[in-house]
Amino acid sequence: MKVSFLTIVMLITIFLASNLQAHTVYKWVDENGAVNYSDDYDKVPPAYRDRVEVEWVHEEGTSPPVQKMTPAKGEEARTDIYGQDEAYWRDKVRPWKEFLKAAEANYERAHDKFMEKAEEFSKKRFGSWSRTQYKMNIIQLDRVKEEMVKYGDQVAEAKEMLEKLSKEAKEAKADPEWLN
Repeated sequence: MKVSFLTIVMLITIFLASNLQAHTVYKWVDENGAVNYSDDYDKVPPAYRDRVEVEWVHEEGTSPPVQKMTPAKGEEARTDIYGQDEAYWRDKVRPWKEFLKAAEANYERAHDKFMEKAEEFSKKRFGSWSRTQYKMNIIQLDRVKEEMVKYGDQVAEAKEMLEKLSKEAKEAKADPEWLN
């Protein structure tokens, strides 16, 4: 199937233009091999916290709740040129900051796994593995590398979105502190 460049650009534009809400999900496999999920890190059993994977879940068509902040008596409400306040900008930035944090943690974990596997691979002498074992180890190394690339792409995506939001805020003359 051949996909045109215009189709890809349109899909990316639709993705970026849609309202997204995201939240963190923690995934781990227990001793029985059962996959478990939780949106609260405190609910992950301590024995599995070192093996937990952080995943980011986007829900299309939803947007974070907007909190209206009322100014104190005698204080003027601070907004950008479009009338958006601090809560609006913080709510736009927060999911991407969380996404970046999760992606960086996943990338670091995949990188460590890759380095561990590569070190194990380099310690083996040529001929100490069968042809099948050698191929299996190469496949495992490639899978971990693909995982690393996936999480690296997620880190880049989050940084790009945060930069885009920063530019939008600057154009709207929003207080830069609202993005921190």
